[in-house]
Amino acid sequence: MVVLGIDPGVASTGFGVVRAAHATMTALDGGVIEAPPGERVEARLARIHAALVELLQQHEPDAVALEDVYFGRNARSAIAVGQARGVVLLTAAQAGVPCFDYTPQVVKMSVCGSGAAAKEQVQRMVGRLLDVPEPRSDHTADALAVAICHAGHSAAAFASGVEDREVTVG
Repeated sequence: MVVLGIDPGVASTGFGVVRAAHATMTALDGGVIEAPPGERVEARLARIHAALVELLQQHEPDAVALEDVYFGRNARSAIAVGQARGVVLLTAAQAGVPCFDYTPQVVKMSVCGSGAAAKEQVQRMVGRLLDVPEPRSDHTADALAVAICHAGHSAAAFASGVEDREVTVG
């Protein structure tokens, strides 16, 4: 199974591609889709869409896993993340790839064993789990962590006969 993990954001969208086969996971790709701060929001979203189209064509993932929106105290940034998530969902739907949603706490629990793990701990564990150097960007590390989370949940669901939870937009 190949999973494209996404850490959505209008300025920086992290992506990570992980192949899960049997009990091993391998990083295939990872990075950040950057959108210059001076660009209008619609141009930033178009940039994200174009990059995702390329990633979906290049890696042909079986699933896209997204980090869910964390509202915190800043509604404006939550709205921007929601816009980026919408672009990801639409792009995946156009390619016929199912999407799955995970909260930051579930991702951290899956990768680090604690839902309150610090970003540095997530970066370290992603490097160890995928046997690669620690990702330099926390956006890349978060995206790879979401992909690892989904691959682990999918393997557990497959083993128990329970289906994954797809994102539903309605």
